[in-house]
Amino acid sequence: MAAPTTSPSSDPSSTPQTFRILVLPGDHVGPEVMVEALRVLDVVQTSSVGKIKFVYNHQIAGGCSINRHGTPITDEVLRIAKEESDAVLFGSVGGPEWGTTYPNPESGLLRLRQHLDAFANIRPCTFYSRSLIPLSPLKPAIAEGTNFILLRENCGGASFGQKVEEADFASDSWAYRRDEVERCARVAAALAPTMGKDGLGTGQCPEGPATVWSSDKANVLASGRLWQRVTSQAFAQEFPHIELRHQLADSLSMLMVKNPRMFNGVIHTDNTFGDMLSDQAGGVVGTLGVFPSASLCGIPDGVNRCNGIYEPVHGSAPDIARKGMVNPTAQILSAAMMLRYSFGLAPEATTIEAAVQKVLDGKDIGGLEIRSADLGGCATTKQLGDAICMVLSRILKGEQQEHQCNP
Repeated sequence: MAAPTTSPSSDPSSTPQTFRILVLPGDHVGPEVMVEALRVLDVVQTSSVGKIKFVYNHQIAGGCSINRHGTPITDEVLRIAKEESDAVLFGSVGGPEWGTTYPNPESGLLRLRQHLDAFANIRPCTFYSRSLIPLSPLKPAIAEGTNFILLRENCGGASFGQKVEEADFASDSWAYRRDEVERCARVAAALAPTMGKDGLGTGQCPEGPATVWSSDKANVLASGRLWQRVTSQAFAQEFPHIELRHQLADSLSMLMVKNPRMFNGVIHTDNTFGDMLSDQAGGVVGTLGVFPSASLCGIPDGVNRCNGIYEPVHGSAPDIARKGMVNPTAQILSAAMMLRYSFGLAPEATTIEAAVQKVLDGKDIGGLEIRSADLGGCATTKQLGDAICMVLSRILKGEQQEHQCNP
C-alpha cells in the first residue's frame, strides 16, 4: 500500500499534503460522472490555498481495457494502484457488448479488490436531501430518518471461494477464516462512533457509539456460526462499550423494509448477504444515483490512512451514455468518502456532502432544487456538477474567511 508523499505532521503552510489518486473512469457513463467528481476535487484543492494537492494518474479498466488490452485490468494498473496510489477513484464498468462470460469488465474490479485486499465495503444508506424522501417506495413516515452504514466483507465468502461448474452440477465454497471476520468487525467498531446512538451521523452523540448489527445465517450455515461467534468474541474483548446485536439476514431484509430506522448505525455482514442487503438499502432510498461506496484496505481509525477503492453503486447505464443526462452525485459523494477515509480530510468531505444537499434540497427549504432526470428534474450532468462546484466553492471560501477573522 502506497504511503502519502507528505506526512500529516508536515508544515501545511510550506508544503502541501499531496495525495496520489488513480483514476479509472470505466465504461459508458463512467467517464461522464468522473469528470464532475474531479472538478469537485479541484475546487477543494484550489480553496485550500496550497495546503492540499491532488495528483491524478489516469488509466483504464473494465470493458474499455478489454477492447484495448484484451483484459479488464492490466498488471501495470494493478501495480500502480498498490505501489503508486493513495486511493483509487473508480467509475462504473460493464455493458451488454462484453457480456457476462469471464473475463468480463466486472472481473477487473474483483481483481483490483483482491490485489489491494480491499476487504471492507462501506455503503451508506441515507437521504442526502430531505427533499428526496418522496422518491422512496416506502411511506415517508417509514423512510424519513433512515441513516445507517452497510459494511460488507468484500474479499471472501462464496464470491471468492473454490468453484465447481459442470454441465449438471455447480458449487461455490462459502468459506471464512477467523481473521477475515475479525478485521471486518474492527472496521464496524471504528465506524460506530462516527454514527452515534442518535442516528444523526454527526460523530458527536453524547449517548455514545451507534449499535452494530451483525447479520448472518448461523441457523443453517457453518460459516454463519463462525461469523456470529467470532464477531461476538471480538466485541466482548475489544469493544465492550459498543452495543452488538445479531439479526439473521433474511429477517433483517424484511425488517429493513418495515422499519429501516431500526438499523441506524452499522450493519456488519458477509459478502453474499452484504451484496443483497446493500442493494435493498438502495431501494429504501429509491435511487442508486446518489449511492456512493468505499472498499477499504484497512481500519478507518482517524489516524492511519488506508488505501481504498471509491465508486458509485449504480451501473454504467449504456442507454443514457453520451447524452449528458446521467446523475454524477454518487461519483461525487464517492470522492467525498475518499477524502474522509483514505486522506483524513473529514471536514472537506462533510463540506462536499453539504454542497450536494444544498443543490438537491427543494426551494421550500432553502435549496437550489437542481436535479437530474432520475431525481425528477431536468438538469444535465454538467449543470448538476456546476451547481455543486459553485456551492462548494462558496462554502469553502466562507469557512476560509471565518478562519482568517478568528485565528
